[in-house]
Amino acid sequence: MNPGILYATLAYTAWGLFPLYFHQLIGVAPLEVVMHRTLWSAVFLLCVLAVLRRWTWLAAVARQPRVLAAFALSAALLTLNWLTYVWAVHNQHLLDASLGYFILPLVNVAIGFFILHERPRRGQWLAVSVATSGVLWLAVQAGHPPWIALILAFSFGAYGLLRKVGALGALEGLSLETLLLAPLALGVLGYLSWQGRSAFVQGDAATLGWLLFGGPMTALPLLLFAAGARRITLTTMGILQYISPSLQFAIGVWLFHEPFESARFVGFVLIWAALVIYSLEGWWASKQR
Repeated sequence: MNPGILYATLAYTAWGLFPLYFHQLIGVAPLEVVMHRTLWSAVFLLCVLAVLRRWTWLAAVARQPRVLAAFALSAALLTLNWLTYVWAVHNQHLLDASLGYFILPLVNVAIGFFILHERPRRGQWLAVSVATSGVLWLAVQAGHPPWIALILAFSFGAYGLLRKVGALGALEGLSLETLLLAPLALGVLGYLSWQGRSAFVQGDAATLGWLLFGGPMTALPLLLFAAGARRITLTTMGILQYISPSLQFAIGVWLFHEPFESARFVGFVLIWAALVIYSLEGWWASKQR
């Protein structure tokens, strides 16, 4: 097996199993979970940088305000994505969250067209059209747009765009984002502790252990993803990325027993059909090249 396929599969599998982790923290407010995740990710990544002795980029970035501003924006988008996702898991909206990541590849096509002025192929436009039909169907059935899915898809799509054009690699970029957010995380956690509402004050040893585990749990899949992306084609990555929302969907239906009406199933089927079209078209275009 190409080691890149193994690395990418492990990354997407880890992301797909994240709901099981956040379910352990169901008694902790989503904002506090995200702040802990941010803080301990920063600590873990600083340890990784220390082991690898990769510090020189920090001094260079500190002298580039535009780079700092771009990564501050990407850090804000990542925080919005994390906060929405944790809230969705805590409030039995995991199926909506999985829908967001099913939609994400098609959002990337739209972002490429409108912002990067890329020219999607006919098959990609067909996939986007079918997926849009699915989203509209879900909106009609619910009486409102599927906000959770749309926020997750567009926030991570915009985050991916900023990282695509950013000046730093995966490890350095994530390290800078968490370092920029660390003062905010410290402030929020300090305030909650002072008010006596923090898990550090009220939580048991198991809860504290799960919160601390959030650091490596966040960083390791991203590092595996970066290692995989360098070794396999984008087409293969595009197909493997459906592992994550598929696992989330299965967990939501069979483990968390979230309600899934037959009317909603039609919308999911349309989006799954769009993903099949998108994947087959990408595979065919790659083969032709």
